[in-house]
Amino acid sequence: MFPTERPRRLRRTSALRRLVAETTLAPDDFVAPLFVAEGLSEAREITSLPGQFQHTVESLRKEVEELVRVGVGGVILFGVPSTKDELGSGAWDPQGVAQVALRTLRDDFGDELVLMADLCLDEYTSHGHCGVLRGDGTVDNDATLELYGRVALAQADAGASVVAPSGMMDGQVGAIRSALDAAGFDETIILAYAAKYASGLYGPFRDAVGVEIVEGGDRKGYQQDYRNRREALREARGDVEQGADIVMVKPAMSYLDVLSDLRDELDVPLCAYHVSGEYAMVKAAAAQGWIDGPAVALEQLTAVRRAGADFVLTYFAREIATELAR
Repeated sequence: MFPTERPRRLRRTSALRRLVAETTLAPDDFVAPLFVAEGLSEAREITSLPGQFQHTVESLRKEVEELVRVGVGGVILFGVPSTKDELGSGAWDPQGVAQVALRTLRDDFGDELVLMADLCLDEYTSHGHCGVLRGDGTVDNDATLELYGRVALAQADAGASVVAPSGMMDGQVGAIRSALDAAGFDETIILAYAAKYASGLYGPFRDAVGVEIVEGGDRKGYQQDYRNRREALREARGDVEQGADIVMVKPAMSYLDVLSDLRDELDVPLCAYHVSGEYAMVKAAAAQGWIDGPAVALEQLTAVRRAGADFVLTYFAREIATELAR
């Protein structure tokens, strides 16, 4: 007679649970999204993202110093300019806020962590879209690609090890790869926002970067439809074929099925962005005493890793890295 099966034997103590855990989290599994803004004399907290700030270059440097101390694997920078224009020219200005910050961090930290830069125009355009607009208000895909190449070169020259195109323009990875290689930046990595959905979870982020889409506009014409799953694989395959070194799913929690699909089909590194709305919901519920915020954050980030992500972009990076070190 066989003994009764008792899987819960393996769950009896915390030491046993750690020993047989199928999925683990470590601080270097996290990339922290950070905002650096022009025209500030000190860091300014973002109301809809409690604990997150629009940084000055100096406060950004101090924040990254702390992230390095707790072992976070990387940071991704978003610039918040003081002025905007129709083309978003601040995105490729060598003296633009993101490029100034990148040079500072590269000089101070070298390769102590991975330095990434979001590559898009929406933070810099007066209309809030991710590219050049035609006269009818729609985004001109091909005209935008040339500008993305300029941004990539400015970011690579300033010290970014990874550029991360997030605009969901067709052909963006190929255009950026060609621009980088032609200028001698063939070692610069491209992290493609390959499956970026038109989500309702980006509101706090838009507060953080001061983006307002022109009245009556949205990004549903170029970001993915949340009802579609197979489309993500087509997008991701295309990006890999064009030269993407890493691909991303965004948002994370609502698209774990997509993340799992891409993990099964692709052999490049895969990440997911636990976005501003996902962070803000946990923080808001925790502030009301309805949930244990750090416990829920840890559970969600583990779920993202379990679904197949090699690393996670998350506003919880510093907080959970500190928890893991205890």
